[in-house]
Amino acid sequence: MDSSTRPTIQPCVDVVLLTIRNGHLQVLLHQRKKEPSLGGWALPGGYIHPEEDESTEAAALRVLKAKTSIVPPYLEQLRTFSGPRRDPRGWSLTVAYYALVPWAILKAVKGGDFETIPAAGALNLSFDHVEIVKEAVSRLRTKGQYSSLPCYLAGVEFTLPALQVVYEQVLGDALNKAAFRKKIQDMGILEAVVGKTVSSGPNRPAQVYRLKKAFRSKLALLERGV
Repeated sequence: MDSSTRPTIQPCVDVVLLTIRNGHLQVLLHQRKKEPSLGGWALPGGYIHPEEDESTEAAALRVLKAKTSIVPPYLEQLRTFSGPRRDPRGWSLTVAYYALVPWAILKAVKGGDFETIPAAGALNLSFDHVEIVKEAVSRLRTKGQYSSLPCYLAGVEFTLPALQVVYEQVLGDALNKAAFRKKIQDMGILEAVVGKTVSSGPNRPAQVYRLKKAFRSKLALLERGV
């Protein structure tokens, strides 16, 4: 087969956008408006535009902003998914990413064709998106055991009890309060927001924290391995 008759494969990007909602780790989906899989639920994604995208990460950010108006605080490449059976149109390739966004930001996404569902219940999606969601959740849970990654789901500011709940929802398991606080303290990633506390019931007000400036960017986190 000469080059003029070879099928053209246009690479895509797909994003697993994760959040914490109603006490569960959830994923954002959109309902497809055209074939294939008309009316089916899928991850936000799109074709890479070589003329404007400097990288697959730039393409993922562009697609997310165009479809959801969101620039995620954390975005990481998952891996490439490819093959002849992932798309009924033929052999295809997508570079998958996962993004972490607090619900306070994600809830502003408009449109009836978007919905969040528990990630564990994402079992009937278009293409191979079930596999992509499962791998993204597994990556987050693995890294969440030793890193500050779940902090991106807690919002800009949070109390330690609220942060512990986020970690528990990500990991799917209860954590010992003292052990969790020691782990967070040993990481050295948080700073107290001076003069800011939150009252909850009869207990004394809880101190509000945020990530230290040096740890607020994805690059800083990856460089420090926390």
